[in-house]
Amino acid sequence: MSPVQFVPSSSHAPRWLQVLLTEKFYNACIIHEEAKKNEKNVYCLDCCISLCPHCLSPHRSHRLLQIRRYVYHDVVRLDDAAKLIDCTSVQSYTTNSAKVVFLNQRPQTRNFRGSGNFCSTCDRSLQDPYHFCSLSCKINYLVRTTGSLSGYLFECNYLPLPESGLDDGLMTPDSVLEPAGSARTSSGSGGYGGVDCRTTLACTATTEIVRKKRTGGSGFRPPCRPACSPVSEISSGLMNRRKGNPQRAPLY
Repeated sequence: MSPVQFVPSSSHAPRWLQVLLTEKFYNACIIHEEAKKNEKNVYCLDCCISLCPHCLSPHRSHRLLQIRRYVYHDVVRLDDAAKLIDCTSVQSYTTNSAKVVFLNQRPQTRNFRGSGNFCSTCDRSLQDPYHFCSLSCKINYLVRTTGSLSGYLFECNYLPLPESGLDDGLMTPDSVLEPAGSARTSSGSGGYGGVDCRTTLACTATTEIVRKKRTGGSGFRPPCRPACSPVSEISSGLMNRRKGNPQRAPLY
């Protein structure tokens, strides 16, 4: 089921927020079409446009937000998003030692509502105590229920790119996203919280595909052999047998 793209009206949200939630990131830059690494993965809040790394020079003094991507979905660092928007109750995830939040809601294969927490906008299952799966879902809910974003948008006059430099922002399917669903962690650390259980998301599907390829595509899985299974005397003899001295073939 495809998600409904939320487009906030100009009376409810500033232009930079409207463009941020509707822009298509990671498309190739038309200006630098022949250059390498020309994906548009930076958003300029002052100009309300997406940029590729080769377009950054004229915008160095502007507020810049790096957009990252996980399995075709745009995410931003929670620390960056919290400077612009109140991210309370938006579920965050940990990847590469940094917490991120999704910009927009993601498609769901089916609508199933059981017990537990669910997104107040799209009904996606969430960790407790979150109520929104993405920034757009929270904004949609606020506009729908209160008719205003007053008090939820912050004034940020300085938003540079990370000091470590601009990376491609891509998270491969074998990356692990860790739901930050509880403030009570085993390490007792503060901040936005986190939990110990890890969710591999697309990793499970990728592992199954690799396993099927290795087994010839069939769904049959032979029974697992013990890690330290005994080796028969015959097998042991075959493995330890040494080659004899080479002999010349007879001449006829």
